[in-house]
Amino acid sequence: MSETNPKNADQEWFEQYSFIAGKDQEPLRVDKYLMNFIESTTRSKIQQSIENGQVWVNGNPIKSNYKVKPGDEVKVVMDEPPRVIDIIAEDIPIRIVYEDDSVVVINKEAGMVVHPGHGNYKGTLVNALKFHFDNLPSMSAELERPGLVHRIDKDTSGLLVIAKTEQAMQSLSKQFKDRSTDRLYEALVWGNLEEENGKIEGNIGRHLKDRMQMAVFPEGDLGKPAITHFKTLEKFLYVTLVECKLETGRTHQIRAHFKHIGHPLFNDERYGGNQILKGTTFTKYKQFIENCFKICPRQALHAKTLGFDHPVTGERMFFEAETPSDLVELLDKWRNYTQFSKDDPNMDQEIDSGGNENW
Repeated sequence: MSETNPKNADQEWFEQYSFIAGKDQEPLRVDKYLMNFIESTTRSKIQQSIENGQVWVNGNPIKSNYKVKPGDEVKVVMDEPPRVIDIIAEDIPIRIVYEDDSVVVINKEAGMVVHPGHGNYKGTLVNALKFHFDNLPSMSAELERPGLVHRIDKDTSGLLVIAKTEQAMQSLSKQFKDRSTDRLYEALVWGNLEEENGKIEGNIGRHLKDRMQMAVFPEGDLGKPAITHFKTLEKFLYVTLVECKLETGRTHQIRAHFKHIGHPLFNDERYGGNQILKGTTFTKYKQFIENCFKICPRQALHAKTLGFDHPVTGERMFFEAETPSDLVELLDKWRNYTQFSKDDPNMDQEIDSGGNENW
């Protein structure tokens, strides 16, 4: 989409991003506002764009100290069209759990990127979808993501629903937006949770220093509201298996929320879970953890169940993906270790009950 700024009729601009501030938007500097919505950028880049006249509010360039208000239309424009990534169809096997004329439910394996971007332009789920299905709809003409209405991280396994028609795309998108879908995840986290059931609340937004991470902002105007409910399924000596129910669906929500409360996901490299955060100084324990990391070389997170209303029939549909083999083996290893430690009184002498947060 190209536009002409009325203050510079000779310059043609192309829209890159467009946002409309909600009715509850508190006055917020435009650079901070955009940081909450544009993932792959930095604050300095946004500020440079403002200086270059490439950030508009309600059709006109603004200064860096402008504060976004309810109803403002904020756009980022450039003097060239957005880059369009050509999606190449690739014959990549996918595990189909269910399929009809409107939807297909897929059990994604860990290690597969969902859509191209950030250096991953081949071998993604979208490349596979383009090969296996014809004419899948996309939510954006500029950013081709055929059939996608939600996503899960590269190293997270589990269920995704794909829309096969425009009607299904609109229906499913609305359900995710209205938070009427049901999603349960299994996660292994460091430490023992004090509560058997709980809720984690806190806005999630891009980390202010590490752009590869998301951060939790309990107070203030940064990030977007996020709520994760959890239930303890099984406790081991130094880790806990939990079930997570998403009330919202923010990027890295479970990973960021559990890091925030001091219980990073087991072997989650990005959020510090690939270090020994609880346990003993016993050499054999260190070896045990290293073996666990090899068994499950990713964050221990699995999108186990998915529920939604069928776009055509309105019938409530539920799907469940069995726990993948790497997580099954990891949990069995922890069960055996926990039982062995209880049976061997000499092991108690090696246990540092307070854990060692500095390892």
